[in-house]
Amino acid sequence: MKNTIIGSLFLIIASSIWGGMYVVVKVVVSVIPPLELVWIRYLIALVVLVIIGLVTKQKWKIKKKHIGLITVISIVGYVISIVTQETGTMLSSAQMGAIITSTTPAFMVVFASLILKERLNFKKAISVSLATIGVIIIVGIDDINMSSMLGGISLIIAALTWALMSVLIKCLPSDYTQIVVNTYATLIAFVVLTPFVITKLSNLNMSELTNPSIWGGLLYLGIVSTAIAFLLWNRGLQMLNASGGGVFFFFQPVVGTLLGWLILGETISITFWFGSFLILLGVLIVLRDRKDEQNQTQSSLKMEKG
Repeated sequence: MKNTIIGSLFLIIASSIWGGMYVVVKVVVSVIPPLELVWIRYLIALVVLVIIGLVTKQKWKIKKKHIGLITVISIVGYVISIVTQETGTMLSSAQMGAIITSTTPAFMVVFASLILKERLNFKKAISVSLATIGVIIIVGIDDINMSSMLGGISLIIAALTWALMSVLIKCLPSDYTQIVVNTYATLIAFVVLTPFVITKLSNLNMSELTNPSIWGGLLYLGIVSTAIAFLLWNRGLQMLNASGGGVFFFFQPVVGTLLGWLILGETISITFWFGSFLILLGVLIVLRDRKDEQNQTQSSLKMEKG
């Protein structure tokens, strides 16, 4: 019972941190463009992850056959997904960023079926359909303008690529800790982005960077959102089962929407909530179906032992 409470607390904190991330990005990206922001964010995260790895005495050795997979994971999830996520948030709103990227668990079903050969049943197909319809409603109806639509498309790409990365990570052996994988993936992303960013850093307004809300936001994104939240989330999932832990992912859009409304003064329309409801319903069906599959597996094992 104690592990359940502590694990739940870890997951709530991690998901809430990611929900608040969209509000922070919305503020910081007004001064630092998305590409440069991701680069600085990873620089800060790298320092923190290396320190944590050294303190916890991690084993840093990676087999040659897994280097390519970690590189793909980094480019898909840490480069494309994060850059499109922050670009989409800049072009739309914090609440749209939080809600649309919450479709990730539903999109994971599709990639798990294609890559891991997991069975795509009727419930999973319905869940993906509902999430897709919800996204179309939000992007196509709520606050119609070109910037918002481009932002929504960018956020969909972010959700798709993050889902793909999440499935690809399952292809790695469990021998590697999340700290090690995250550190290497962050390092690769940092190196890949450097040629595109290094010449643009001189264009940043240094006086604006001294603003507490900007450098404070950078520290939040680098330390809290990129390093600490991932560690809390992974630890929480270790203490709970995956299907039960996934439910806590919904704190992200709730926190993102509420903070966007409270801090940024963003409006919450009826169409936005209707689209959000369909998305959350779709993801809940996915989580419920996973739980049913686990129960069936446990029942089958008991029958075999009997």
